[in-house]
Amino acid sequence: MGGRVAGRSVVAWVLTTALAVSATGCGVEELPPEEPGSAPGTVEQALVENNGLSLNGLSLNGLSLNGLSLNGLSLNGLSTTDFATWFNGNPAGNAQLMRYMVTCAVPANESRTFTNPSTGLVYTWQGGMGLAPDWAGGAPASLVEQQVISACLAAHANNYGLHVPISLLGRDSKEVTIPFSSEEMATFARKESCFFGNVFKNEGLFAGNDRSALASDESSSRPCGLVGFGLLSNSSCSQVQRVGQCEQHCTLDPNGAFYTQCTVNGVQYKPLTTRIRPQDINRCGDGVCQQGERCGFGITADSCLLDCGTCVL
Repeated sequence: MGGRVAGRSVVAWVLTTALAVSATGCGVEELPPEEPGSAPGTVEQALVENNGLSLNGLSLNGLSLNGLSLNGLSLNGLSTTDFATWFNGNPAGNAQLMRYMVTCAVPANESRTFTNPSTGLVYTWQGGMGLAPDWAGGAPASLVEQQVISACLAAHANNYGLHVPISLLGRDSKEVTIPFSSEEMATFARKESCFFGNVFKNEGLFAGNDRSALASDESSSRPCGLVGFGLLSNSSCSQVQRVGQCEQHCTLDPNGAFYTQCTVNGVQYKPLTTRIRPQDINRCGDGVCQQGERCGFGITADSCLLDCGTCVL
């Protein structure tokens, strides 16, 4: 058990204006600024505390960190010309990325604000997990902070655009355990994945299965999470490289709740570990054609006649 009360969050997005969420995984869309003379538009994204759980939903589709030196980005002030230039290269996608980045790095009782000089929109991103306190306070991100934030972003990725509750376990950049409860572990009873990497240094993102692979008739609404036996990639999450089973690359915490270190390509990373609810594993034959299932003539997730019917040419 950890010692930080405000370490983790259930996310309830409060969109006060100028933001629309696409159900197709395209993320958020920036709307035109208000007419001259009116108050500047604002986009506020808030968190509601509830035992530290998170809703994933970050779309990696179309997002790019190119042009932004994350190591030079101070989350204590977002008023630089370089940040504005990067942000306006993809306002919708980068607003979503910043929402999750601030959620991961900044404590729950803080927020970060950015006024877009091109549109006048004021964005407010609410903190949540506080995994990188030094970076959040304005210092350059340390190597450990880079890795923890990268792992947090990967764990929240969902290119389907679905908000699926997850339990996020591990340690922050100061080696403080993210708090969790026995109730949380019981509700989120299915082990899912380990996530690690470093997008600050363009070393990529990695994930592995933290349990047996999905059965042939099973699928997940989190394409960057669990995959089937023998699969080393998921076409719906090509930005995250699969590494097989977590236990082959990672070291467990002495209590066995999460992984503390993962190694790939000779590089050691600070990972985060995820758990999901049993009902968030989909099964062919339940009568609903869900994300991760495909039409066909079979009884497997990628050819599920019972749920998705036959394919129309």
